[in-house]
Amino acid sequence: MEENTNRRTRSSMYTPSFTFYHANPKGSGCAMRINLIPATREADGCIMVAMAPQKTIADRTGPVIRFPTFDWDNRICLKLDFDDLCKMLQVFRGESESVSLFHKSEMYSTKIELKHVVDYGSGYSFGAYRNQASAPDGDVNAHILLSSSEALGFALAIEDSIGAICFGVPQALERQWKQEARKEASGESAA
Repeated sequence: MEENTNRRTRSSMYTPSFTFYHANPKGSGCAMRINLIPATREADGCIMVAMAPQKTIADRTGPVIRFPTFDWDNRICLKLDFDDLCKMLQVFRGESESVSLFHKSEMYSTKIELKHVVDYGSGYSFGAYRNQASAPDGDVNAHILLSSSEALGFALAIEDSIGAICFGVPQALERQWKQEARKEASGESAA
């Protein structure tokens, strides 16, 4: 019973997020959604990352413009904890050129790589490679190249989130976030 209560508390919390969309004409692009999950009394916080490979390419030749789409149904979900995020910050700060993180569960193993790229312009390569022995499609990959400015924003978001990941969000702020989320869901102005 206590476990169900914890899940309900977790799922009802406001979880700030942002998404990078990097489509390309080859169809090998990727979208990356990042959600902050603050700590609670019952669980440590984390940043959840969902990476979706590009599904279709854009078509601007006809009378109706078709935008690229991403395969969110076959996304790779990553749970980045305090240690993972600190290792990533070392790469973003230039203290290390790259980091490889390994996550293993009963169903699959995932390798996460972040590296500073200087070939073809400066940026950061972020990729997830999942080995799914039990899945019919086998391995799943997702990869995104972040520009230097996008990487700076991502690094700053991680840094600003560390307090919430470690200690949670004060109840007054959590109430305010929930009120704003309800207003947004009902179509009211948050101002």
